[in-house]
Amino acid sequence: MMKHIKILMLACLPLFALVSCKKDEAAPAKTIATLVTENANLSLLRTAVVRAGLVETLSGQGTFTVFAPDNNAFAAAGLGTEAAINAVPEATLRQIILYHVLGQEYTSGAIPSATTELASAGQANVYVTKNTNGVFVNGAAVTTADVDAANGVVHVINKVLMPPPGNIVQLAQGNANLSFLVAAVVRASQGTTNVAAVLSGSGPFTVFAPTNTAFQNAGFPTIESIQQADPNTLASILTYHVIAARVFSSDLTEGARPATVNGGTVTITLAGGARVRGNGNMTASNITSTDIVASNGVVHVIDAVLLP
Repeated sequence: MMKHIKILMLACLPLFALVSCKKDEAAPAKTIATLVTENANLSLLRTAVVRAGLVETLSGQGTFTVFAPDNNAFAAAGLGTEAAINAVPEATLRQIILYHVLGQEYTSGAIPSATTELASAGQANVYVTKNTNGVFVNGAAVTTADVDAANGVVHVINKVLMPPPGNIVQLAQGNANLSFLVAAVVRASQGTTNVAAVLSGSGPFTVFAPTNTAFQNAGFPTIESIQQADPNTLASILTYHVIAARVFSSDLTEGARPATVNGGTVTITLAGGARVRGNGNMTASNITSTDIVASNGVVHVIDAVLLP
């Protein structure tokens, strides 16, 4: 059972250097908060922890696992400065940081090879896996594993993990660059297949989500043109973008041909960047954004509509 993490009052961080990943009798290991404080590559995480009021939590007793995004990860998430982090509402930032915290200690050796769902302290699940390429959480790579602390273990990762905003449909509704996809799901659901109900179901699903520009390039210049399309044709196309499993970018392999919900297959290639191609496409679509987690699956954004 995961331990409930209680958010306590903000305390000052002790100042020590990050020098060892080993606990011993002569030099007791430092707390997770201390390790984060003194690692220059985690300075933005420190800012976020302070802003979120979680210093005392990560200084307290426990057997925590913390997936710690490095500074480059924060920059890639649009949080590359202290000002940007401090502009995030405290409650929102707290949920983001707690989504990186598990209430039980998991060393890299304890993480199974099969994707495993674990409850975070942020009241949403994360998904860890290990393969020949390394250890991953929600598709984010662990770049430094097993930094030992007095109250748990830290794994440095290369992405900021975002808690799921809802199911796949709700996730798409909250992304302005997927408004054409949302319109297509609504129109398709007026036919014999309720695509919206499918993508709101328990899943898990993986969706390759075409951007608005992808739909425009596929012959749908406006949302109105989507609303006038045959719903059953749209349903066949949309379900071709869906895999009935949770597949993170770390699970993709060269030449894989996963089956889609509409009964066809797509082809994955990784050389020169991750791509996916439909059987009716002359060229593959680039996967431009990966591992966007929903409560019932994961979304990868692509730049072309896949054709069965």
